Amino acid sequence: MQLMPLPKQILQCGRLSLDLSQAHVMGILNVTPDSFSDGGKHDQKDQAVAYAKQMIADGATVIDVGGESTRPGASVVEIAEEIRRVVPVVAELAKLDVIISIDTSQPEVIREAVKAGAHIWNDVRALTRPHALETAAELNIPVIIMHMRGEPTTMNHLDQYEDVTQEVIAELQQRVDDALQAGIHPKNIMIDPGFGFAKNAQQNLKLLNEFYQLNNMGYPILSALSRKRFIGEALDGADANHRAVGSVAAHLLSIQQGACMVRAHDVKAMSDAIKVWQAMRSAI
Repeated sequence: MQLMPLPKQILQCGRLSLDLSQAHVMGILNVTPDSFSDGGKHDQKDQAVAYAKQMIADGATVIDVGGESTRPGASVVEIAEEIRRVVPVVAELAKLDVIISIDTSQPEVIREAVKAGAHIWNDVRALTRPHALETAAELNIPVIIMHMRGEPTTMNHLDQYEDVTQEVIAELQQRVDDALQAGIHPKNIMIDPGFGFAKNAQQNLKLLNEFYQLNNMGYPILSALSRKRFIGEALDGADANHRAVGSVAAHLLSIQQGACMVRAHDVKAMSDAIKVWQAMRSAI
C-alpha cells in the first residue's frame, strides 16, 4: 500500500461537474428484483426515488441506477425490461441536483437514460457489447470502464492470474485503448479494477493492497467493493448485510491510494469516514 493524491481534475457531467480532487460517494440504487444485497427493496419508482433522496442527504454526490443484477449467476434481463426499470427513475432523479450514473452494458439503455437526464455510463462489461464503444463516443459522456473476465455467469471460473494487479492493469489498458480508438475523449474515461469480478478473495485483497498502482494508467479511479464476498470472508463469513464497516474500511484504503470515487450501499457510514479522513488531512 502507498498513499497517493487524488487527481486534480474536474469531471464534466452535463451542466453539473465533479471535483475529483475530493473523494465522492456513489450511492447504489438497484431497481432490480434480484441484486445480491438489496434486490427487490427499491424496484418501484417511488421507493427508488425516496431512497435516492435519502442517499443524497447522507452525502452521495452520484447515484448509480442499475436495472440488471450482475451478481454471480444472475439471470439475463431483456433490454426493454431494463429500460422500463431504469428510465422512469432517472427522469425523477433528473429533477434533483445530483449526478446520475447508469449501471448497464446495453447501448440502447444508456441512450434512453441519457435522454431522461443521466450523466455517466458505468459499464461492468467495459463497453464490449456491440456498438457500445461507438455509442459512448457519440454521446460524449463520462464512462467508467471496469475490469472483468467473461460474464457474471462464467467469471468465477476465470480467476487464473500470475500477478492479479499487473494483469488487471494490462487488460484494463486494452479496453481503454479500444475506447480511445473509438473516439472516446480521454477526459471522459474513469477506470474500475472490478473487485469481485473474476477474482477470488486473496486476489481481491492483493489488488486492494496494490491499488495505488492503478494510478499509473493516468485516469480517475472508482473503487466498488461494497459488501462484496471477499469482505465477508475477511469478517469470518459475515453475510452481505453485516459487511458495512468492512466495506467502509476497504473503501477508505482505496481512497488513500488514489480512488476519487467509491460505490457504496452504506452511504452515511462511508461519507462520515471520508469526513474524518478529510478533517485529519486539513489539520496537517
